[in-house]
Amino acid sequence: MVWRSAEWFAGRDELGPQSRSVLRSLGWTPEFFTGKPVIGIANSWSELNNCHLGFKLMAEAVKRGVIAAGGVPLEFNTISLGEELMKPSAMLYRNLLAMEIEETLRAYPLDGVVLLTGCDKTTPAQLMGVASANLPAIQVCAGPKRAGRWRGQELGSGTDLWHYLDEYRTGKINKQDWHAIEEMYSSGMGTCNTMGTASTMTVLSEALGMMLPGTATIPATNAQRLAAAELSGRRAVELVQKDLRPAQIMTREAFENALRVFMAIAGSTNAVIHLIAIAGRLRVPLTLADFDDFARTTPILLNLQPSGEKLMADFDAAGGTLALLQELRDLLHLECLTVTGEPLGESLKVSTYADPTVIYPRDKPLAPAGALAVLRGNLAPHGAILRTTTASAHLHKHCGPALVFDTYEDMLARIDDPALPVTADSVLVLRNAGAVGVPGLPEWGSIPIPKKLLLQGIKDVVRISDSRMSGTSSGTIILHVAPEAAVGGPLAFVKDGDLIELDVEERQLIWHIAEHELAKRQAQWQPPRSRHGRGYPRLYAEHVLQPDQGCDFDFLRPATQADLTFVPPTVGRS
Repeated sequence: MVWRSAEWFAGRDELGPQSRSVLRSLGWTPEFFTGKPVIGIANSWSELNNCHLGFKLMAEAVKRGVIAAGGVPLEFNTISLGEELMKPSAMLYRNLLAMEIEETLRAYPLDGVVLLTGCDKTTPAQLMGVASANLPAIQVCAGPKRAGRWRGQELGSGTDLWHYLDEYRTGKINKQDWHAIEEMYSSGMGTCNTMGTASTMTVLSEALGMMLPGTATIPATNAQRLAAAELSGRRAVELVQKDLRPAQIMTREAFENALRVFMAIAGSTNAVIHLIAIAGRLRVPLTLADFDDFARTTPILLNLQPSGEKLMADFDAAGGTLALLQELRDLLHLECLTVTGEPLGESLKVSTYADPTVIYPRDKPLAPAGALAVLRGNLAPHGAILRTTTASAHLHKHCGPALVFDTYEDMLARIDDPALPVTADSVLVLRNAGAVGVPGLPEWGSIPIPKKLLLQGIKDVVRISDSRMSGTSSGTIILHVAPEAAVGGPLAFVKDGDLIELDVEERQLIWHIAEHELAKRQAQWQPPRSRHGRGYPRLYAEHVLQPDQGCDFDFLRPATQADLTFVPPTVGRS
């Protein structure tokens, strides 16, 4: 078989010697690299991203696997999307990483790639990039970090942070306690140990077939994590040899499998945007209606924070994604190919232990269905999302007056004001916090409960935003309202006191306003002025699609079937 990389390394005239000399500069002999497939290792290690601190060792393990399988490993670095430190949001740069992956695979002599993934937006960005490049690819993840302990209790990433923050704001814990929690909160490398976006997306990558079975949940510091990396390196060579590509794996049926798993784990709302974006790169039809349909017909099985009680190490010990898939097998497309080269059903023939206190059996689910609700109405003509498993049941049907924050800064300035005109019936609205409005769609949607209400013992109110929230957050929080306020969506015209009605069962989000009043407000509206006149943020704001379309760039989604074709570079003199 002639590899794609041979066009560089066995090239004509000066091209072959010039390309081979690059590999010789690594201290390699021609006998080591001649005639073998070249496997890229996309490494987003960075000291700016604590989730990925284990990637140096993982990359070495991948290289061992590639070499053992007869391939040539070439590691390259990419931008690192670290959720904690990257502002305003790593989401702003998801599309940039996707472009970087695609263009690196296009421009360099790589036959396949191993993608080292972890923190939230990395997994979808990499899958978007390889979907467009469509070269053989496999993902291996950083794994969740171990839990720190405070006062004998394990700390769940994000989920407990938000919980204890409210206690600190109201004086239930003091500054010394707050600093003690800080010390124990990030207890080492790895991704969040709750079912936040990072864990949701790696589990969904395995469900899609892009990650080796049984590897999504292995803890970051477990030796099996390095073994998974080595096996992934081996498998990458075999994927190239069999010419098995992402488009053959990530089919409509594979996305339906991912939707089943997404609902069964009550995953992060961010996955809605990411799955639509990945599917869009392959022209696989996937809409908000699909998410609502699967939510209505899929049992919730995973008892994991923030929707449940356990942490990711418990999920792994309980059998991980494979055990969950086995519980769902009659709802899955078992014929879907995975990176193993075999149908999903073959992977499920392996016997796994399932702890029923973590992965509930089908006949006794955590809930019969309904992990997510897609809401529609005159406030969200193109849809909005509610994670029902973390919402308060008494607020599933609610009507109350709006209290509007025009910007995130406005909200921060007023949320703890004792004079804030807010009650338990209020509907808090945050606008101009969307993909275009910031830009970047940051996780600002989980508006804090006003201190005034916390002191009254009120722990939840209805909150609405055109932004996102962390997958580790809880509350009756309506997100991704589309179209967003900054582009003239209905949210732009809401005023304090307007009645907003939520009905989860009916999937409705209704804004009570007379047509003549709406027309008056629309005539007076001016779009907010962007603070970004140049650079990548400007490119983002001018080309990003709305959340119901995955927030990809309009020019990166193929418009026709012909646009799916990967255009290789002309290999000649640089």
